[in-house]
Amino acid sequence: MENLALAMSALGAAIAVLAGLGAGVSTGLSTGKAVEAVSRQPEASSKIISVLVIGNAFAEATAIYGLLVSILLIFIGVA
Repeated sequence: MENLALAMSALGAAIAVLAGLGAGVSTGLSTGKAVEAVSRQPEASSKIISVLVIGNAFAEATAIYGLLVSILLIFIGVA
């Protein structure tokens, strides 16, 4: 029975880490769009970059939450 609980916690941790995949894709897309926007309107680059940084911070926060959940599931599953 312990092996089943450990396996399920490892599976849950793997699913929680998938949040990092979404954050990576969204960061890449937003950076690409920001580069396009700056190339079209160089005078607005400071506003575009500030919005890009805020958006990427929110995207990376979800990845950090996913990592935290996966670490907790691994260590709680062992106990």
